[in-house]
Amino acid sequence: MDTILIVDDNHAICQALGLMLELNDYRVLTCHSPEDALGLLATQDVDLVIQDMNFTRDTTSGEEGKQLFYALRERQGDLPIILMTAWTQLETAVELVKAGAADYMGKPWDDAKVLNSIKNLISLYKLSRANHRLERVNHQRQVAIADADLCGIVFGSGAMQRCIDLALQLARSDVSVLITGPNGAGKDKLADILHANSPLKNKPFIKVNVGALPMDLLEAELFGAEAGAFTGATKARIGRFEAADGGTLFLDEIGNLPLSGQVKLLRVLQTGEFERLGSHKTQKVKVRVISATNADLAQDIAEGRFREDLFYRLNVIELALSPLNQRTDDILPLVQHFIGSDFSLSKPALQALLHHRWPGNVRELENACKRAVLLAQSHVLTEADFGLAPVVSTTRSATSHISVASEPRRFDQRQSDPQPAYASASIPANATFSDGSERGQAPSANEAIEVSREDIEAALKQHHGVIARVAKALGLSRQALYRRMDKFGLDKS
Repeated sequence: MDTILIVDDNHAICQALGLMLELNDYRVLTCHSPEDALGLLATQDVDLVIQDMNFTRDTTSGEEGKQLFYALRERQGDLPIILMTAWTQLETAVELVKAGAADYMGKPWDDAKVLNSIKNLISLYKLSRANHRLERVNHQRQVAIADADLCGIVFGSGAMQRCIDLALQLARSDVSVLITGPNGAGKDKLADILHANSPLKNKPFIKVNVGALPMDLLEAELFGAEAGAFTGATKARIGRFEAADGGTLFLDEIGNLPLSGQVKLLRVLQTGEFERLGSHKTQKVKVRVISATNADLAQDIAEGRFREDLFYRLNVIELALSPLNQRTDDILPLVQHFIGSDFSLSKPALQALLHHRWPGNVRELENACKRAVLLAQSHVLTEADFGLAPVVSTTRSATSHISVASEPRRFDQRQSDPQPAYASASIPANATFSDGSERGQAPSANEAIEVSREDIEAALKQHHGVIARVAKALGLSRQALYRRMDKFGLDKS
């Protein structure tokens, strides 16, 4: 409930205003002197002040009201204040309105005007406060980003901004993070940011694409192998966990890890212990694990392809990355980054880039930009350079052609108001119409309907030569019917 402070030395005024406001669901505070008003403002949250201009010193000068107004404005600069007085002085009103008074009203007041003013002023006040909060948050966010290592990531959307904010917040901890999102959306970039802004940034950062490792070598790659553990293993080798000891291990496409590997991975995450392939000696490491997947792991768990306990070990915090077509504000900054400062975009290219769905996400966009730069015939890139089709507008442009039905338009004689062949069409400047007229004498939509000599003769016969009925039956205006009768040499009498 919004709170309104009424400051007036007349108790009857306070009661009348207070009752009106309470009946309209406002919380009301009242006081009778400037000193009491300032005291209340120091202890109470107030959304609007209604103050008198004259108190005990005199009854007409308004000096006490001005002093109170400036004191309120000094304490809370954006608080809406309505000034009320029975002794309206234009100079004072102008001065205080310029100084920030929200409204200046005379007594007696109009209830409807007062309520309308209060409603609008409180709405603006709340909106202003929300904007100030947003500006503070954005400023703090920009300061945080300015001091962070973003690893060259390029973005412009709010969705990506929030994702990066969360990544920077998580980077300070050592919890496991699961990055989800479609292929090519930039999951590896988020992993880079997590490591580069963590206390482990000077420690090893090992990346493993689990989906690219052969199944028979996957355990050896992750956990290492002793000499002779498998064919071709002529000497002992360390695995990725050992290589990342003390640092960060990024497991991309974790959803492709087989169940046998999932068991060993779960053990490492729980205890930090594992054995090399072909060895019984237990190794112990301390590694922060960041994983990523484009798979629906919840569905994989339901179908028995992924261990639920491993999922919760990996997914202490999830960073969900949206596809590029859901953060279109990122497209143009990325394009400018990929094509460089030597090239610019034509307007059709810009429309095509924003209209394309980008199923391959940022990776597809980068490849399209490389293609455009290589195939460009000038410094202005077109949609053809990117391999994109031009965007076809759903509305007819000023240069579109008028489409006319190939078959003559006929109507049921019972129709009292036949419809034209098309509702509307834009007419090009050099258009020539079917009856030979040009733009300056453009016919209406029903005049573009093609009817044959036989159609007109049959209608004349049926309606006994009554032109109004014939025109109506054929869906033409009388003028259009006369022009066609002249064209076919038919008698108009």
